Amino acid sequence: MDPLALTLIDLGAVVFCLGLLARLAGRIGMSPIPLYLVGGLFFGAGSLVKLEGMHEFAHLSSEIGVILLLLMLGLEYTAKELVTGLRQSWQAGVLDLVLNFLPGAGLALLLGWGLIGAMVLGGVTYISSSGIAAKVITDLGRIGNRETPVILSILVFEDLAMAVYLPVLTATLAGVSFVVGLQTVGISLAVVTVVLVVALRHGHRVSQAVHSENSEVFLLNLLGAALLVAGLASAMQISAAVGAFMLGIAISGATAHSATQILEPLRDLFAAIFFVVFGLNTDPASIPPVLAWALLLAVLTAATKMATGFWAAKRAGIGLPGRFRTGATLIARGEFSIVIAGLAVASGVVPQELAALATAYVLIMAIAGPLAARFVEPLVSMLRRPSKQQAVGTIRGA
Repeated sequence: MDPLALTLIDLGAVVFCLGLLARLAGRIGMSPIPLYLVGGLFFGAGSLVKLEGMHEFAHLSSEIGVILLLLMLGLEYTAKELVTGLRQSWQAGVLDLVLNFLPGAGLALLLGWGLIGAMVLGGVTYISSSGIAAKVITDLGRIGNRETPVILSILVFEDLAMAVYLPVLTATLAGVSFVVGLQTVGISLAVVTVVLVVALRHGHRVSQAVHSENSEVFLLNLLGAALLVAGLASAMQISAAVGAFMLGIAISGATAHSATQILEPLRDLFAAIFFVVFGLNTDPASIPPVLAWALLLAVLTAATKMATGFWAAKRAGIGLPGRFRTGATLIARGEFSIVIAGLAVASGVVPQELAALATAYVLIMAIAGPLAARFVEPLVSMLRRPSKQQAVGTIRGA
């Protein structure tokens, strides 16, 4: 068959199936990310059905998906909100980093994957899914809750930590020297600082440069600027995704709101392809041997995220139900965890088993997170409800 025809057929089949999976996820009230990963596993390496025609297109599309994910995440925050959130949440952010990075790093060392494997798996277990958390807060009507600013401030701290972590990880995976690695981190920090200063003082000018009343022009300006900045960031040994994130921060006000609306369909399409591509590159036969480890890691890191959220909300003076809601909302892992594992596996430095473990882990956490957030409040209410004997004793004591 003609290669172009084969590519179009494979791509059409994948995109159509993604639509069906997204519809199914919406009906059962969960994030579509785990279903996309399962879809990739079904059509990927070692499966019965292989898609040979779309690999080249899928690779570039998945890169664009990561860029759009991070660009739109940056659009959610202004530079002032980032700075304020960092000042208010740095203690909770540090606790979050310690409690949730160490379990993944420790398991990687236990499995003999070395320091690089520990660095990768620690990042996978550390970062919560901002996308899933935002969807959970919206779907459950908790935007106005007292704990929501606490949740967002922790997510902001994680995003800023990723702006440092990803360049360090990229340099480490590339096998550069310690000096070059320090230079990469220095450049990354300098770029982040410059972008924050520009966004604080001249954000309106950045917004004016990309804004247009014509939706076609606006879309082309946004997408072109995102790809250009991502490419320049990559050329400076900074993650392309981080470059897109910083561009999103620099765009503010009504322009950011309009940009979110116009980019959302593109983000959903290319991000879905990204998750599928990750599944395509993972052999389903490699998951059963690491499933027990993934379950253990899921239970452990769900507990550490609950502890992080509980402590942060308690410091903010929030009641017991709000503390549990905070922790449960932070449980889900998703897009960033897959980005980290994908970077590591593509480098060839870490074993393929790490990709399998990361896939299984994200599948579990992407499902467990929204469920925990949905059912934690009724569970807390049930635990706080006094039994009949306690109620009688209270009445008699009165």
